[in-house]
Amino acid sequence: MTQTPEHLQDAEQILSQSGFATGQVWYHGTSSALVDSIVENGLKRSGDQAMKQAAKQTMATIGNSYTESIEPVFLTQSKELAYYWAERTVRDRSVRFEGEEQPVVIAINLPDEINAKVRPDVGAASLLLIEGEKYLPFVAAIYERCGLAAPDIDLRSADRMAYLNILGMAYLDQDVAPEQLQPITS
Repeated sequence: MTQTPEHLQDAEQILSQSGFATGQVWYHGTSSALVDSIVENGLKRSGDQAMKQAAKQTMATIGNSYTESIEPVFLTQSKELAYYWAERTVRDRSVRFEGEEQPVVIAINLPDEINAKVRPDVGAASLLLIEGEKYLPFVAAIYERCGLAAPDIDLRSADRMAYLNILGMAYLDQDVAPEQLQPITS
């Protein structure tokens, strides 16, 4: 199970039985290999172009075509949850690329007009049906560490706001400018 660094453990401040509080600041988990580009160019939808290219080459090798989809920028209101996804990004990239990559959490401070466009990531239901065996226990452990009952959620029938409030899963369907980003170092 993920061992979140202490400086990223924020659930005690933002978690209640009704879920994770939201505000102006969001978080995004990524790999250290991508941070320089993110800081320079911002967070781009469907951002990890190296992974997209690797998938395209793999599909071409086996004779299938590859159609790129434009994915939104995935966000969460918790540094701890962003760290989980950063670790997943590092793990996924390690299958394709050599080198030592580390999980990195980026803080995103959105102006009001963009913050209003953040949506619950209901599309994550399909991801959680696969990834849920790791993510859901991770979230439950955070709740329990904070003295709260672990969420009991049926991913197929959950209210869309449960993905945001209870599971901390959100998205923004637009790029995020570099000046709105700050990698968290400690």
